[in-house]
Amino acid sequence: MVTPWQQQFRFYADYPAHIKVQLPALSPTMETGTIVSWQKKEGDKLNEGDLLAEIETDKATMGFETPEEGYLAKIIVPAGTKNVPIGKLVCIIVENQASVAAFKDFQDDGTDVAAPPPAAAPSPPVTPPSAPAARPAAPVAPPVPAERVYATPLAKKIATEKGLSLQGLKGTGLYGSVTSKDLERAAPTARSAPTAPAAAVGVATGVDIPVSNIRAVIAKRLLESKLTIPHYYLSVDVKMDAVMAMREQFNKMLEKDKIKLSVNDIIIKAIAMACKKVPEANSAWLGNVIRLYNNVDVSVAVSTDTGLITPIVFGADTKGIVQISKDMRVLAAKAREGKLQLKEFQGGTITLSNLGMFGTKNFAAIINPPQSIILATGTTEPKLVPAKNEKGFSTVQCMSVTASCDHRSVDGAIGAQWLSAFKSLMENPTTMLL
Repeated sequence: MVTPWQQQFRFYADYPAHIKVQLPALSPTMETGTIVSWQKKEGDKLNEGDLLAEIETDKATMGFETPEEGYLAKIIVPAGTKNVPIGKLVCIIVENQASVAAFKDFQDDGTDVAAPPPAAAPSPPVTPPSAPAARPAAPVAPPVPAERVYATPLAKKIATEKGLSLQGLKGTGLYGSVTSKDLERAAPTARSAPTAPAAAVGVATGVDIPVSNIRAVIAKRLLESKLTIPHYYLSVDVKMDAVMAMREQFNKMLEKDKIKLSVNDIIIKAIAMACKKVPEANSAWLGNVIRLYNNVDVSVAVSTDTGLITPIVFGADTKGIVQISKDMRVLAAKAREGKLQLKEFQGGTITLSNLGMFGTKNFAAIINPPQSIILATGTTEPKLVPAKNEKGFSTVQCMSVTASCDHRSVDGAIGAQWLSAFKSLMENPTTMLL
């Protein structure tokens, strides 16, 4: 039986049967990629499922696996090459080891890449002559203090008005002080006081950091979100005492299993349950329709060295807090190592962005399209609230949260209902267990 992979082996002029491997689209929004590394060398045998290369997409660094057996005959695009377009020839694979040598001098003719026709080349801009590079200013020697000159008030006034220097003048006044007459006699030969040289304008220095594919796509998507989505914002303070007490109790029970729940885990669960109570909030604007999702898949913003990524806790409404905690530990670790699979971060129906661990009190996040809501949560801190006691007030732990909503799909009343449901679940966390 001939496999689809084997069907791709073809005969090209002067070359044995081979397959031209093009850069695949590893995510729906991917336009270009970076070849981070090749995991195989030219001449190596390839088995089905072997890791062939690591490719940085617009979402993460992902492994590109070999779908069938063969031999790596030629690497066309070396490791480290950035902005490689989808469809670009990256390597040659042959069926037999004896065919590897035939591709030693293989050159990519570019005929297999389906690319849009290039635009007419613009006329080269006229480059003005480069200005000579400014030499670094020589270190300025500390000024030598001038010898004190004694002068009458009138002599000082005249010297200031005419810009004359009193240095070196011989005075005839009391104790040798310079008088106005001494200054007048010396005026024809007296030099103007030297003007202090203008301070050199400091040139700001810094380090240019190359923009990764992930960072470039994040910038593009966030800009599009702010420009095209009519954001509105709803904020509320959530009392956290009950959540803190429940978390402490659960963590004592789970200590023997080495499981430690975080506040973030409970927030994820509350977000999902609030979506079940107000399903219109668990939606997406798709242009001609508003999609109401059946599942609640919570995207969670995770900061990495290459940029922000949002791994997903799928079916968070159906999972217990312990399982959510386990999922998040695995997802966050894989995100920071750049090992997330496409299915682990593509999709989501609502997003959480939590900066509470950095001490941030409150903030408003940018919606992750096509989702309708992103919840921004801050730190938990003590707050005085009215109370029916002798003092008339009590201290409670409060967390400030802000929901950014898409007004096209979630009206203000719906957004307020959802945020009210979230607040109620957090302040009465045992209701999430019912």
